[in-house]
Amino acid sequence: MMNGWGDPRPVLDEEPVASYTAERRARLAQALPAELLVIPSGAQQVRSNDSNHAFRPGTDHVWLSGNRGASSVLVIDTTGGVADGILYLQPPSGRTTDEFWQNDADGDLWVGPRPSLRETEELLGIECRPLGSLPDDLARMMRNAQTVRVLPTLDPAVDALVQTHCGSQLEPHLRLKAALDELRLIKSDWEINQLQQAVDGTVAGFRDCAAAWQEARRSSRGERYLEGTFARRARLEGEGPAYGSVVGGGAHATTLHWSDNSGRLNDGDLVLIDVGVEMRSLYSADITRTLPVDGVLTPLQRDIYSIVLRAQDAGIGALRAGVPFQDYQDACASSLTADLIDLGLIGCTLEEAMKPDAQYHRRWSISRSGHMLGMDVHDCNHAPTASYLHGPLAAGHTLTVEPGLYFQENDLTIPSELRGIGIRIEDDLVVTETASINMSAALPREVAEVEAWMNELAT
Repeated sequence: MMNGWGDPRPVLDEEPVASYTAERRARLAQALPAELLVIPSGAQQVRSNDSNHAFRPGTDHVWLSGNRGASSVLVIDTTGGVADGILYLQPPSGRTTDEFWQNDADGDLWVGPRPSLRETEELLGIECRPLGSLPDDLARMMRNAQTVRVLPTLDPAVDALVQTHCGSQLEPHLRLKAALDELRLIKSDWEINQLQQAVDGTVAGFRDCAAAWQEARRSSRGERYLEGTFARRARLEGEGPAYGSVVGGGAHATTLHWSDNSGRLNDGDLVLIDVGVEMRSLYSADITRTLPVDGVLTPLQRDIYSIVLRAQDAGIGALRAGVPFQDYQDACASSLTADLIDLGLIGCTLEEAMKPDAQYHRRWSISRSGHMLGMDVHDCNHAPTASYLHGPLAAGHTLTVEPGLYFQENDLTIPSELRGIGIRIEDDLVVTETASINMSAALPREVAEVEAWMNELAT
């Protein structure tokens, strides 16, 4: 079994992100000087018995190195004032031991060839060492470092190595995550281009769903038919869906994180589709449209849809560099609240309803009206609040605007005709100095445009 084999083909392709990683590591060194930083890619997660979930590498590991292999570890030593990075990798199994053909987890004959350390080093422009040398190397480096931080919970084995030096307290390590998220908040032109590709792939997936609409209507699990239709496009355009796709018909649309997607598509209902493509670079889209099963909104559905659309327009209109992040959230909430007052669902003035201890619209609009977007769909969540939630927007911020109304079918405080209606409209935008750019503008939002788009495709 170990003889008679030719050399494998080169494994690695061109890696555009490698042009940016050294500068990113240097910025991290400036943010956390004189420290030893340990950033794992993450370990494989068992799905069942000896079957694993599909591996998705840790965002920060990829952002800093470009490497995507499981169980890899990036170590950055900033104690000398320079970000000297070392990447520890599982080398190829080779053909000199039985691992090549007997190890069904790591053997090349089972899982395919891994790149050599030299291949990876040349491609990514960073020193690479075998993973097996990490324990001794890390023990030596930790003896000379006053502060050691690890991105915790990604790889238990790495956590254990670091804890031998600095204990098990989590808080010091989250400072590393906060620093990285703050560094990633403003996107470069290359990153925005990656996001645009993810958005374009997602728009293509929506078109696929519309083109398959009649088949989905005939299926006893129409929600899953659409989910599967989008998943095929996501795998063709990128690595796959960026998160668990939400396809909620009828009252299912009122469950924000509906993921079972097992229902039918019933005439007269609306279908809320919240999906996104994740690129190989991990940059991800997050777009929602709410579509009528039979192609036309009823007058009541049109009225509620228009309320949500006005709120989204208000939120988008508030976007520009220098204004607080909260401003566009408040603009969406204020618009929704004013219309809910007009509907008779809120019985006080707008000023009273918008007080922090009131927020009456939250009964029917549970979540925030948007979030940062990037390599993680809910990107940079650990950034300091002064830079994100309580901070100003800046040119290069990429985010979603996604107001919604969710009238639960068992909500006895609202008229019966509203119960079971859920509507969300979500787009992906780039903040500029004076306004914003809607990356997902190719997907219709206006009622008449949505109906015409479906009439064109859902035949």
